[in-house]
Amino acid sequence: MKKSVLTVFASLFALTLCFGQDVITTRAGLEIQARIFEVGQTEVKYKRFDNLEGPTFIIPKSEILLVLYENGTSDLFSADPQQAAYASATAAPAINYYMKGQADAMMYYGGYKPAATGTLVAGLVSPLLGLIPAIACSSTSPQPMSLYSPDAGLMVQSDYLMGYTHQAKKIKQGKVWKNWGIAFGANLVAVLLLTAGQ
Repeated sequence: MKKSVLTVFASLFALTLCFGQDVITTRAGLEIQARIFEVGQTEVKYKRFDNLEGPTFIIPKSEILLVLYENGTSDLFSADPQQAAYASATAAPAINYYMKGQADAMMYYGGYKPAATGTLVAGLVSPLLGLIPAIACSSTSPQPMSLYSPDAGLMVQSDYLMGYTHQAKKIKQGKVWKNWGIAFGANLVAVLLLTAGQ
């Protein structure tokens, strides 16, 4: 009995770890799955999420566009004024609008909730049944009416819309599969508890 209880707790702990990462988005568009330890005045210290026992990395804040924390909050970093002036003079406007769309989606997009909730409910009934909405919802782009952009005027700019929609789809996919994983974990725990009682 003790062994099965420990197995249940270990499964729950592993499931929690699967979804507890921070995401650092650099100005170059790279996304780093991480566990952030310190946000200093000029730099951020983190470990790669796939190697939490590995080395601590340091990245200058000037290279970071956005940090999305595991609890759902985020920090948008503004560039150094000299660097921002140089970037705006040398970068194509399309890149700026695309990145702004991505950053806005990380802060404002919430249209994934019906898809994520449907996947969770179906997955709690049966993980196999939950795969149907998980695959269907994660493979489709968000509907325009569910994007919730803070500035409707920017949504007519094609590069902004593309960046916003691309990031919103990634967020939707992540939330949908996270809820399917939670449902799968709940079913696994239920099976372990039922078999432990026999």
